[in-house]
Amino acid sequence: MTISVGDRIPSVSVMMSGEDGPQKMDSVEALGQGRVALFSVPGAFTPTCSAKHLPGFIENADALKAKGIDKIVCMSVNDAFVMKAWGDAQNSSSEVEMLADGNADFSRAIGLTFDGSGFGMGERAQRFSAIIENGVLKTLNVETPGAFEVSSAEYLLNQL
Repeated sequence: MTISVGDRIPSVSVMMSGEDGPQKMDSVEALGQGRVALFSVPGAFTPTCSAKHLPGFIENADALKAKGIDKIVCMSVNDAFVMKAWGDAQNSSSEVEMLADGNADFSRAIGLTFDGSGFGMGERAQRFSAIIENGVLKTLNVETPGAFEVSSAEYLLNQL
């Protein structure tokens, strides 16, 4: 079942890259405090994700924060090393935190996965954007397969 507006985010293990390497943390710790703009991409270094999705959030970070967003988080079903490398390649470190949902546990828990095995990618997170306030889902924009319209930074910014 897909998470709905008004639901609390689930508590599952995720990873973030820290100064001493990958840091295991609870999703509530990573996403549950303050007003968080979360966006999910099918894969780091993939074409739309690298050319449009992540860059849009980097470019609009100040505007999102001016509208009350405390933290911007990019999530993908990749490991913490890949997420760090992708964030570094995109110069996102000061604007967007990179969250690794390596086993798709969080994506599965919120009901937003798809089968990418036809592309050699296995289970992946759907492309979406969301606003989470103190652990409660306030806004959710899920893309139709292959689309990039409602999960962009610009779309989310217009909803604030």
